[in-house]
Amino acid sequence: MSLNSATRTLGALAALLGTLPVDVAIVACALIRRPARPHASRAPRRRTVLITGGKMTKALTLARAFHLAGHRVVLVESPKYRFSGHRFSKAVDRFHCIPESTSPHYADALLDVVKREEVDVFVPVSSPASSVHDADAGELLAGFCEVVHGNSRTVRTVDDKARFSEISRSYGVRVPDSRRITDPQQIAEFDFPAGREYILKRIAYNPVGRMDLRKLSRETPEWNVEFARSLDITEDDPWILQQYVEGQEYCTHGTSRSGRLQAYACCESSAFQVNYQMVSRPEIYSWVEAFVGQLGATGQYSFDFIEDVDGRVYAIECNPRTHSAITMFAGHPDLAAAYLDDDHPMITPVPGSRPTYWIYHELWRLLTEPGKKRCFGVLRRGRDAIYESWDPLPYLMVHHLQIPILLFRSLYQGTEWSRIDFNIGKLVEMGGD
Repeated sequence: MSLNSATRTLGALAALLGTLPVDVAIVACALIRRPARPHASRAPRRRTVLITGGKMTKALTLARAFHLAGHRVVLVESPKYRFSGHRFSKAVDRFHCIPESTSPHYADALLDVVKREEVDVFVPVSSPASSVHDADAGELLAGFCEVVHGNSRTVRTVDDKARFSEISRSYGVRVPDSRRITDPQQIAEFDFPAGREYILKRIAYNPVGRMDLRKLSRETPEWNVEFARSLDITEDDPWILQQYVEGQEYCTHGTSRSGRLQAYACCESSAFQVNYQMVSRPEIYSWVEAFVGQLGATGQYSFDFIEDVDGRVYAIECNPRTHSAITMFAGHPDLAAAYLDDDHPMITPVPGSRPTYWIYHELWRLLTEPGKKRCFGVLRRGRDAIYESWDPLPYLMVHHLQIPILLFRSLYQGTEWSRIDFNIGKLVEMGGD
């Protein structure tokens, strides 16, 4: 670890220590007041629900929804995140550490938890690196419990950016021009159309480089090839060359059962998304509903779109996993039922619900970015995605146990990180999960 990185890590630890008394006071007041829990539609029978991805806010949101509906929640995470603040939630009945999703023992470990805890439903909250592994594990678990996740074939198809573009075209859906790239020489040979710009995106998850969207065009042939050669593009690690579309980005979360969309949310998006507010875009909704209907699948499917200056909507990619936009459903009385019950009427975030943010991201923006008026507006109108007055401990433990332990580990191991992501409860590292 460089001196600069070590200094930054120590600075982050000092800042979290400095805010600890304030957060302790906030949580202590909530524990003393013991506010009432939100109303939720109670399920006709109590089920045990297994949720993965315990470090992420979206897992906590689902755990609370199932708990409020009367279900029993079992949360799991890998040993690296054994001190997830969410394990201290009132919504979590049991917490287990299991191997990383990349481990050959991952599926067997999940099956062991299913048997020991008598799990009825498996709802994976996958990281980008684990959605395929969760699909493979789901095929094993399907003989013992219900699985709310796509099967291996479906997840592999839509998770591959190039194959997703191909299947979208076959459905008659508008997508940007794109092609799979397995060798930098393909960039040299590609006839870039005049007036168009393109970007290169790794098909496998790229936690750091995904925000490096340098534009390639006919006017920069030598630079195009030089940039492509810097990316280690190979047959085993392909990339996608995709037409760059200028416009407003949107992201969606959708939960479907047998191809029927039962939970849906849409919001404006950006490369590093830490604010979520429901917006109405009928064309995007119709697109998502039609796509999951064509798939005929059960699971969670999140999509990225871009609307160009002429109002045309393009589908960019599909992420077959829970989106952090699910935090907009916090406190929704029917979220659990939309996940677990067939033919449930589709739900969206409650009209007038407050947009979500993560307080430490907003505080950092106040200190480092222009536009402080915007940040104050977000804080005034929205709510913290982790904090709930009836369940305050996760808020304290994420900021003052989970993240500090990761920072200490980074300092000890000498690993580099680009940013702290309180939303997904980790340090963003090159080659990370």
